[in-house]
Amino acid sequence: MPYIRETILTTIGPDGAVHIAPLGIIEDGDLWVIAPFRPSKTLDNLEANGIAVVNYTDDALIFAGCLTGRKDWPLTALEDCAVPRLEAALAHDILTVERVETHAQRPRFHCRITGSGQHRPFTGMNRARAAIVEAAILVSRLSMLPADKIEAEVAYLNIAIEKTAGDDERQAWYWLMEKIIAHLAATEPSAEA
Repeated sequence: MPYIRETILTTIGPDGAVHIAPLGIIEDGDLWVIAPFRPSKTLDNLEANGIAVVNYTDDALIFAGCLTGRKDWPLTALEDCAVPRLEAALAHDILTVERVETHAQRPRFHCRITGSGQHRPFTGMNRARAAIVEAAILVSRLSMLPADKIEAEVAYLNIAIEKTAGDDERQAWYWLMEKIIAHLAATEPSAEA
């Protein structure tokens, strides 16, 4: 299995509109692969201009927010790139597409790092933040998973939330649980059946 970094990508469309999305980037030697599913704004923007900014952040609210309809996060312009970075980024890399592997469902954009920046220190690991990232990935795949798998994952991840979460992690968890509960309620067989 490849090494994957869970990140927040910023891209821009032809109209200059910024799109913010959580996405794991895949290590490929000295390149990184961005592999968004069709349809997606990230994919459209990469096809349009071939540049993305990878934002490395430990802010659980951004991961949870992006998957629950909260995508308005403060941005900061970069001198050497038309695509801005997240203000909350600890660091960023600018990725420029070198080649594309076409695919009907999930093309792969092979990118080179063409710029980087450090913005604030990383202050350490936290189990609740890791649980939020895992729950965010779970939310992105709700339509692909059976209810019992979703419920088992939530029960396990909730242990880290209960033991180690701060206020931001609890808020992020709440947002994600709202989304999961709504999904499970919508897919639950009716009692009349």
